[in-house]
Amino acid sequence: MAYTLSNLQTDIRNYTEVDSSVLSDSVLSTIIKNAENKIYRDTDTDDDRFYATSNLQAGNRYVTIPTDLRIIRYAQLTDSSGNQVYLEQRDTSFMAEYYDTPGTSSGFPKYYANWDANYWVVAPTPDNTYAITLAYNKQPASITDSPGSTQGTFTSNKYQDLLLYACLIEAYAYLKGPSDMLQYYSQAYQQAQQSYAIEQQGRRRRDEYTDGVIRTPLKSLNPSQ
Repeated sequence: MAYTLSNLQTDIRNYTEVDSSVLSDSVLSTIIKNAENKIYRDTDTDDDRFYATSNLQAGNRYVTIPTDLRIIRYAQLTDSSGNQVYLEQRDTSFMAEYYDTPGTSSGFPKYYANWDANYWVVAPTPDNTYAITLAYNKQPASITDSPGSTQGTFTSNKYQDLLLYACLIEAYAYLKGPSDMLQYYSQAYQQAQQSYAIEQQGRRRRDEYTDGVIRTPLKSLNPSQ
């Protein structure tokens, strides 16, 4: 069964045997958000992948970073002939040296780098308007964002055990509960997270035609082997 926020809150209280006088909705909101962030940081998922397209402006070397960006995967430009060209990532020291080099002029950008929390910088400075596509991992939606919704999120709809165990780790830490229970749910989370990672980063990104069908090695029935 997919989790709604209400169902998840109820299960957390039931598992911890603590009512709403201690685990209020506002406390559970923080616990759930922390749990969701833990899952998102531990495993790269296809649901977090996003693509945004904008334009580089002639004479402006800076690109505004999307507000929901967590991790950049690649940046791609469209040249004047319509070809897709990948920008090469560099660090800011490379970019500073590049622009300090005599004779550096504007042109079709080849490089990009993180400049600060709000901007990337490209080099050379664009000599024209170019379409840029940014592929990145976005800030995912939280089940707490829409308290009355029954839609849920990618994780709450498909990986309820993973979300519940992550929440119980946070809940028992908040309650300063028994260490054996915290250890139990930490282990349960690790097992669920490993299978989640295998599916998201392994099996979902395989192709039977290219990679072949996944097979489990057969164990010999002969004790001597």
